[in-house]
Amino acid sequence: MKQLHRISGIVIIIFVGLHLSNHAVSVMGGSAHLAVMNALRTVYRNPVVESILLFAVLVQIISGLKILRVKTPGATWFEKLQSLSGIYLAMFFLFHIGAVFAGRFILDLDTNFYFGVAGLNTFPFNLFFGPYYGLAILAFFGHLASIHNKKMKRNLLGLKPKIQSVAILVLGFVAIVVIFYGLTNQFQGVIIPREYEVLIGN
Repeated sequence: MKQLHRISGIVIIIFVGLHLSNHAVSVMGGSAHLAVMNALRTVYRNPVVESILLFAVLVQIISGLKILRVKTPGATWFEKLQSLSGIYLAMFFLFHIGAVFAGRFILDLDTNFYFGVAGLNTFPFNLFFGPYYGLAILAFFGHLASIHNKKMKRNLLGLKPKIQSVAILVLGFVAIVVIFYGLTNQFQGVIIPREYEVLIGN
C-alpha cells in the first residue's frame, strides 16, 4: 500500500508542479497563462495521460486513507502535518476534479484560466475560493515537506533535513503569494468573460 502511495504520489507531484508553475506564469497576464496551459494540455489532456492522472489520484486517496488509519499516538509535528495535509488534499482533489468535469461536460465550458479565477475575483465567492485554493497549495507543500523530513537523512547545502523541510514550507507560502498575485491580475481583479459568469450566478 505504501509503495502504491509513493508511485501515485510521484505522478501527482509532477502534474501539480507543472500546474502550479502554469498558475505562476499568470503574473505576466491571463494570455501568458493560457499560452502555457495550451502547450501543457497537449500532454495531460491526452486520454491516456489523463486516465493515468485520474487513476493516480484515486490510488493516492485510497492508499493515503489506509495508511492514515495506522498512525500511532505520539506523532511528531511533521507527521501530524503529513496526515492533515493529506486529508485536505484528498478532499480538494475530489471537489476540484468534480468541478472541472462538471464544467467540461455539463456547463460545456473550457476549464481554463477564467474557469479557475471566476470565483476568486468575485465577492463574496472569493471569501470561499481564497482559502480553498490557498490551503490546497499550502497542503501540497506541507505534504512534500513532511515526506522530505521523513526521508532525507543528510544535510543539503549545509542545511539539516528539518531546516530543508521548513524551507519547503516557506516556498509554499511564497507560491501562494505569487500565484494569487497573478490569478487576481496583480490584485486588481480579472475581467470575467460573459460565458463564465454562470459560475458566479450571473
